[in-house]
Amino acid sequence: MRENMLGAYGRWAANLVSQRKPAALSFRSGRWPDLEAWRKEALARVRECIAQPKTGGAPKAKLERTVKHDGLVIEELSWQLPYGPRTEALFLRPARARGRLPGVLGLHDHGGNKFFGKDKITCTGPVIHPLMAEHQQVCYGGVAWANELAKRGYAVLVHDGFLFGSRRVRAADVPRCLKGDLRDPTADDPQGIQAYNRFAGEHEHIVAKSLFSAGTTWPGVFLSEDQRALDYLASRPEVDPDRLGCCGLSGGGLRTVFLGGLDHRIRAAVCVGFMSTWRDFLRHKCWTHTWMTYVPLLPRSLDFPEILGLRVPLPTLVLNDREDSLYTLPEMERADAILGEVFARAGSPERYRASFYPGPHKFDRPMQAEAFTWFDRWLKR
Repeated sequence: MRENMLGAYGRWAANLVSQRKPAALSFRSGRWPDLEAWRKEALARVRECIAQPKTGGAPKAKLERTVKHDGLVIEELSWQLPYGPRTEALFLRPARARGRLPGVLGLHDHGGNKFFGKDKITCTGPVIHPLMAEHQQVCYGGVAWANELAKRGYAVLVHDGFLFGSRRVRAADVPRCLKGDLRDPTADDPQGIQAYNRFAGEHEHIVAKSLFSAGTTWPGVFLSEDQRALDYLASRPEVDPDRLGCCGLSGGGLRTVFLGGLDHRIRAAVCVGFMSTWRDFLRHKCWTHTWMTYVPLLPRSLDFPEILGLRVPLPTLVLNDREDSLYTLPEMERADAILGEVFARAGSPERYRASFYPGPHKFDRPMQAEAFTWFDRWLKR
């Protein structure tokens, strides 16, 4: 028997999530001949499980600074949600653009680095932070993919997600029993940043337990915050609100699953490096994943890919890496089969595609090329 995270209890726990038939609210079960009737019931259940907190309406953004770089106009923005520090964001668009552009919400990754957020996938000048230069080299083929997409004729908004970058928990605000001697580092203190990121990783179970105790979930919080960013993107006069997309790697792929699945203003979604099954998380790979992933009781109703499948028949692209150590290849392939069946049953198989690339966890230039072509196909007139 293959090793699993629960030892002798693994097979029993896996069987709690049905292996031979679809979950209770799966469209694949054939119980709902009407797509909209199924979607209404399934969406209601997902929303009940994730228990989104209220985050107000479209945020009122403050323009902090405008820069021009590499053919782009980049606005540095901030806004205040009803709780926590101000959210910092970047709005990127081609300097020579005319008329309303398709808009894409760029969702940064987790990467075990909560000190940074939006900076992981953006660039505002010829010199970037050395840790971000290294990160982009390893994960993104040496480029800031949000900039690359904007240069193709898109308006791209990238904001700091919940607990990342400007939204991170400050060491000064938590008790000594959690942080020890940790002090909040500055951007020019790489050792301090590494120490902060270790603390932030160890703090995740505290965050998850606290959110559960508050009657919400981590996906509920980041989805609400991402929707407020989407509200702002849609409100921009440079953006066509009927041509919106989202994309992200890893933690950004996770956020794409929930935002793309539950908010159908997203007309084209690209999930990168975050697609497998609850069975994979349960038996083999939960130790590689953030607490951001989990929603109590939801696996009884839908398998993980079916959250993204709630958007059917809206165009959906999933990009995987065959040697991605965060998942097992058989379960990534099973997730692909699940989503393929959902779109086929909805009569729109051409609107779903999954691709498998060689190599480890990444969103490199060949993968970006496929993602950008997908956006061109579905968001450009």
